[in-house]
Amino acid sequence: MSELSPRRRLLVLAICCMSLLLVSLDNTVLNVALPSLQRDLDASTSGLQWTIDAYTLVLASLLMLAGSTADRIGRRRVFTAGLVVFTLGSLLCSLAPNLEALVAFRMVQAVGGSMLNPVAMSIITNTFTDPRERARAIGAWGAVVGLSMAAGPLVGGLLVDSVGWRSIFWINLPVGLAALVLTLRFVPESRAPKARRADPVGQLLVIALFGSLTYAIIEAPHASLSTTVPFGAVALASLVALLRYESRRHEPLIDLRFFRSAPFSGATVIAVSAFASLGGFLFLSTLYLQNVRGLSALEAGLWMLPMALPTFLCAPLSGRLVGNRGPRLPLLIAGGAMTAAGLLFALFEAETSNATLVVGYVLFGVGFGFVNAPITNTAVSGMPRAQAGVASAVASTSRQLGQALGVAVIGAVLAAGVDSSSYAESFTEASRPGWWILTACGLAVLVVGAATSGRWARATARRTAERLESAEIREAAGADA
Repeated sequence: MSELSPRRRLLVLAICCMSLLLVSLDNTVLNVALPSLQRDLDASTSGLQWTIDAYTLVLASLLMLAGSTADRIGRRRVFTAGLVVFTLGSLLCSLAPNLEALVAFRMVQAVGGSMLNPVAMSIITNTFTDPRERARAIGAWGAVVGLSMAAGPLVGGLLVDSVGWRSIFWINLPVGLAALVLTLRFVPESRAPKARRADPVGQLLVIALFGSLTYAIIEAPHASLSTTVPFGAVALASLVALLRYESRRHEPLIDLRFFRSAPFSGATVIAVSAFASLGGFLFLSTLYLQNVRGLSALEAGLWMLPMALPTFLCAPLSGRLVGNRGPRLPLLIAGGAMTAAGLLFALFEAETSNATLVVGYVLFGVGFGFVNAPITNTAVSGMPRAQAGVASAVASTSRQLGQALGVAVIGAVLAAGVDSSSYAESFTEASRPGWWILTACGLAVLVVGAATSGRWARATARRTAERLESAEIREAAGADA
C-alpha cells in the first residue's frame, strides 16, 4: 500500500473507528436492554447470557480466520463484506420473533463483526507505519470503546424506554451504510506480501473449544453433570488437539511462535482478563440497577456514566503514554484501578450505597480506559507488518473470548445463588462471588502487565520478530528457487 497523505490517513482511521463503534456500541446498548428483553421474551438468566455470548463466541471463533483471509485476499474487500453482513444481521435482530431467533440473528451479526475489528486494526497498522503515530492512532481507536460505553447506555436506555428493545438494532443501519460508502470511496486495498493458506481443521477446533467451554459454563447451574461434563471434555480435547495440530502446520491459523514473545503472551492474558471483567461488570450492573433498584433503562444508563466517561477520557491518554513511555505505566494504572473497583464491591458492598457505587464505577472506568491501548499496541508492534492481520486478530479474539467467559462465569455464579422468589433480596449476596472473580481479573492485569513489560520481555519480542522475519525470508527464497 502506497504512503497516504496525513489527511487521508486520518480519514482511514475515522472510517475504521466507525466499524469499531458499530461492534462495541451493539454490546453496550444490548446490556441496558437485557431486563426489557427478559420480560418481553420470557428469558431466563441463561437466555440473557446467550444473547450476549452467541455474538461474542462467533466473533472470537472467526476473528483469526477473518484476519488471515483479509491478509490473503484483500483487507478492504473483507472489511466491506463485514459491513454488509453486520448491517443485515442488525436488521434481522430487530425483527426476531422469539429468543431463539434473536440468538441466531446475533450470530449472523457476529459473522459480519468478525470481518471488521481485526481487519480495521490491520488497516490502521499498515496505514500508520511510524510507531508513535500508530500508538496515538490506536489510542484514538480505544477512545471509541469509551464513546460506545458513554453513548450506548444513554442511547439504548432512551430507545428502550420510548420505542422498545428492538429499536436498539436500528441505529446500526445508518452507521453501517455510511461506513460502507466511505470505505468504498476512501480506504485503499492492501494485503500481505505472502498469502497464508486457509486452515479449516484449526478453525473447526477453535469453534469446538470456545463453544463447548462456554456451553458447559452457562448451563452448569441448570443442567446435570452428565450433560455438562461431556462438553468440558470436548473443550479439553479440542485444546490439546489444537496445540498439537497448529504446532506442526506450516501456515497455521494460530501461529504459536507469536507466544514466544513475552509481551504478546502477556497482552493475550491481559485482554482475556480485562474483557472478562468488563463483560461480568456490565452484566451484574445492568441487572442490579434495573431488577433490584427498579430503575428504568434510561435511568440505569445515566447511572453508568461515571464508568463510561472515564473510559472515554483515559483511552487517548493511554495511547499517548504508550507512544511516549511504553505500555508499563498504563497497564499498572489499569490493573490497580480495576482491582480496587472489584474490592470495593466484593468487600464493602459498594452497590448498596450511592456514593460507593459511583466511586466503584469511576475506578473501573479509569482502569478499563487505560487497558485497551497497551493490549493492541503490544500485540502488533513486535510482529512483522506482513503478520499484522493475524497478530491483531489474536488480540481481538482474546478480547471477545474474555468477554464471553466473563458473562458465562458471572452469569452462572449469579444463577446458582439468586432466589427467583426473592430476587432483589438475594441478588447482592448471590453476586458477591462474582465480584471476587472480577477482582481476580483486575489483579491478573496488574501482575501480568508488570511482569511482561520489562526489558527482558521486550528482548523476547525482538528475538521473536527477528525469527519470524528470518523464517519468512527463508520461505520466500525457497519459493523463488
